[in-house]
Amino acid sequence: MEFLGMICIPKRADDGHVEHIYREKTDRRILKKNPWRDYKLHLTVFFLVVIAELIGTIYIPISKNVTITIMPLIYTIVLGLIFYLDKRITWIKRRQARIAEGAMMLFIGILIAKLAVSSGQSIHLIFEMGPALILQELGHLATILVLPIALLLGFKEESIGMTNSIGREPNVAVVVDKYGFNSPQSRGVFAIFIIGTVIGTIFISFLVTFSLSFLPLHPYAFAMASGVGSASMNAAAIGPTLAAFPGLETSIEAFAGFSNLLSFCVGIYIVIFVAMPLTEKLYYWLEPKIGKKSVVEKKNGDDE
Repeated sequence: MEFLGMICIPKRADDGHVEHIYREKTDRRILKKNPWRDYKLHLTVFFLVVIAELIGTIYIPISKNVTITIMPLIYTIVLGLIFYLDKRITWIKRRQARIAEGAMMLFIGILIAKLAVSSGQSIHLIFEMGPALILQELGHLATILVLPIALLLGFKEESIGMTNSIGREPNVAVVVDKYGFNSPQSRGVFAIFIIGTVIGTIFISFLVTFSLSFLPLHPYAFAMASGVGSASMNAAAIGPTLAAFPGLETSIEAFAGFSNLLSFCVGIYIVIFVAMPLTEKLYYWLEPKIGKKSVVEKKNGDDE
């Protein structure tokens, strides 16, 4: 018998299930004690970063005035995903993903601190923008436009949680608090949260790159649009914007950081009082018209 915390687990080699639980609890204990001693993980990350930096920024000219910029961040994310999914690479698995997740939040904290300093340096510009910074939070409502597509794909009440917002941490808390953890709405918002965590940074980096090439907007507008309430997405969106507008680094970082802060503080109230009620009403109006029958409904109809 071996005590891990307050749980007593019998270690028997002949019981595969118990042995699996024992290994999992042991991994958790090691993970909590020495997360920085996984040298293979850190060397792999360093290797991926070096490769990305050697490739450098790629500029793809589309026309005389339009150029698509691909930042090294994209290569690092794609290569990291390949390493995680490749079964031949045995030293990058779920345990390493947990360590990397904690490290990412730690290092992004440094970026947030840098953005906060930039916001303080450019506070006069932020005040000059006036209500524009608040009004841009209405962009949260744009996700509701995807609700009809979710219904056409066969989703039911899950679509309420999927389309009421971009689905980051504050929005997940709102949905779970209102509908309960095991509700269809919570399953929907968790699905969007996971998708955003896995491919959100890649998507927003490409989206910003294409937008910079095709939309004739002010640099501050792109900086404000990068604040979607996610630190990782915010960082991925800032890179192409800084590369497109050299000389405005401090101002762009200031607007991006302040906009991301507003998405946490103001965006959550827009979701509670505007986006969520609007999504519900639109769902109950559209679902009888364009919603597909679920598998259970089809079976009941066939039985009748």
